[in-house]
Amino acid sequence: MASKERIARLKEETRINILDAALQIVKQEGWQALSLRKIADVIEYTAPIIYEYFANKEAILLELTRKGFLLLDRELQQAKAEHRSPAKQLEAMWLAYWNFAFDNKELYQVMFGVSTNCCCELVNQLPEAELPWDAFTPAIGELMHIEDMDSDVICTKYYTFWSVVHGLISINILGRNSSDDINRQVLRDAITGIIRSITP
Repeated sequence: MASKERIARLKEETRINILDAALQIVKQEGWQALSLRKIADVIEYTAPIIYEYFANKEAILLELTRKGFLLLDRELQQAKAEHRSPAKQLEAMWLAYWNFAFDNKELYQVMFGVSTNCCCELVNQLPEAELPWDAFTPAIGELMHIEDMDSDVICTKYYTFWSVVHGLISINILGRNSSDDINRQVLRDAITGIIRSITP
């Protein structure tokens, strides 16, 4: 039994090492430089070993995407827990979303296809891709006094927030950025403006 547990632990460690190596390469050289051969070089394994863990490069990208959504959700839940009012929760969560995007730029890029190829159909099938929706919509519903989380109104307001915040993040990730102070002011103005517009 101990032997089986040890083998399982070693397999999980190798799997994590593959993902860490992929992220390391991307941080140093960009998404276009990522290859299974480079990952194998970093972890000092042969490339065929990687196929025992991931079917192809897209499978690695998808797992990094899943990891990104889990990390983002943790940050959103922490930000939400610091406030009781839905307006404050929304403001704190969108600021946390912004911070996550720049603290984890490479993960954000692969999660949303910013400056990289997105396996969009596969990403949309990930249960974890729904986590931002699950975090934000209850606060939007509470603020607007709407109980039906499938309401078209909630959906519209969520995508209004997301379009503005994601758009500003994408502009900056692509390098067409203003100063950090200006960006944060634009972000806060946009968030507070939308919150005011949906507050009864």
